[in-house]
Amino acid sequence: MTVRLRLAFAALFALLCGGWVAPALADPTDISAAARGVVRVVIVQNDGSNVSLIGHGSGFAVAPNLVVTNAHVVEELRNDDTLMVGVVPPEGKSGVVAHLIAFSPGNDLALLRLDGKATVPFVTLNPAPVEDGSEVYAVGYPGNVDMAQGLSLSDLVDPQAPVKTRGMVSAGRSSRSFDTLLHTAPIGAGNSGGPLLDSCGRVVGVNSFGTVSQNGTDSSFFFAISMRELGSFLRQSQVTAHVSSQPCRSIADFDRAEGERSAGDAARATAAAQAKAQADQHTADLARREAEIDILAERDNGLALAALLLVATLAAGGSALLFEQRDQRRKSRIAAALAAALLLGSLVAWFSRPSLAQIDERADNALAEATKGKASASATGSGPAGSESAAASANAEPAGTGAMRCIFQPDRSRVTVSEITDVPLDFEAGGCVNKRTQYSLGSSGWSRVLVPRQDLSVSLNTYDPATRTYKVEHFLLGLAAMDKLRATRDRFTAPQCGAGEAAARKLDQNEAALRQLLPPEPNERLTYHCDAAAKP
Repeated sequence: MTVRLRLAFAALFALLCGGWVAPALADPTDISAAARGVVRVVIVQNDGSNVSLIGHGSGFAVAPNLVVTNAHVVEELRNDDTLMVGVVPPEGKSGVVAHLIAFSPGNDLALLRLDGKATVPFVTLNPAPVEDGSEVYAVGYPGNVDMAQGLSLSDLVDPQAPVKTRGMVSAGRSSRSFDTLLHTAPIGAGNSGGPLLDSCGRVVGVNSFGTVSQNGTDSSFFFAISMRELGSFLRQSQVTAHVSSQPCRSIADFDRAEGERSAGDAARATAAAQAKAQADQHTADLARREAEIDILAERDNGLALAALLLVATLAAGGSALLFEQRDQRRKSRIAAALAAALLLGSLVAWFSRPSLAQIDERADNALAEATKGKASASATGSGPAGSESAAASANAEPAGTGAMRCIFQPDRSRVTVSEITDVPLDFEAGGCVNKRTQYSLGSSGWSRVLVPRQDLSVSLNTYDPATRTYKVEHFLLGLAAMDKLRATRDRFTAPQCGAGEAAARKLDQNEAALRQLLPPEPNERLTYHCDAAAKP
């Protein structure tokens, strides 16, 4: 009995596991992408003769040259002229001098501006409410990790990768001083001012402080300043940060949805083809039936006419004999001539009847005429408008080409950092896009890998003229990965627009080396459907 119960439970477990699919988590590369904008904030003392590091915290860029941190990280700057603040990015050669431009101790926030032309990749903010139990990531520079590594204070001004930890949000327990999120993503001294991220790498809070147990040690609960406080602080500082509140879904989710969509489209196309085939067959059957009826009727009419003429021939021949016996030769010759003509007509009527073999031929001709008539009516219409339509049809561009407006498809797109807008697209049959960029042509269609000189991101753009689907996939990469891509890109020269199919296929072979350097999945996928742009 015990064995049977175990087998039953095993079967039930297998059934449940087979019928339930766990939701896919967001791609962890989103956290790495956001970490590019997380910096170490260092406080340096310069008394005129010596420069020393006296403290540090974390921060994140909300614009290329603006960094958010905690007010308590930079509070000493306001009271000591010998202190200065610097920002150390996670990659690069060295830190950058910064200036305190906004300070809000009431909600523990501060804003720094980088000196000169220095920039840091900025992060995206998610202003949507954070649900209880949501997965979050803390990113920053905890001092206990630095100590465990044996880093000296001078090492802290060199670029270092930030530390990432994961936890969950426990909603409903805010601090009394200002609005906060309680979470379990571990942070330590030095994490102050670093971001709390959702699973798509968007900021949902600013880490500020942790709880303390009775024996004075850190416990496993921490507070982050909420987006409500951060949003108000940035508005008062006249800073417009990039925000996105799209639902956080993984690329795998979208791939499954696209697979289901493609399968549905294929099934509908198959059903439509079958319905068309059935309709065409029905039309063909009707045409053959009508042809058969016409042929049989013509054969019957021909037979009846031949028989009638034959009877008339016999009557005329009899009259000729009768006139001959009466010695009325003139009438006899007329009657004989008439009999001969009637006999000839009878033979013509008999042999001119259509054969049964002509049924299929006549049915095919009828179908061809009907199709030709529909096409002519569709192309020409009636009057001047029909002539214009015919002329436009004769000069029409291939499907999916020309000036188009591409409409963003939110249900088919994963957006984490980009602006959501429709885009213009002018696609020529040879793969020239917007009159300036030649796309490559490969087994998967038209595409182009764009590797910028400054930004730490790569775009893989694809366009399918058959479905008029335009896709832009963004890969948010680190400095080392971008250096490899740029070096590979410099090894070949892209052809000019309109260089021809051979050049487009050669470009695809060259860009294969770039695609091999990209991660398996993008951080973003923006999907558009393109329609002909309205003429001014």
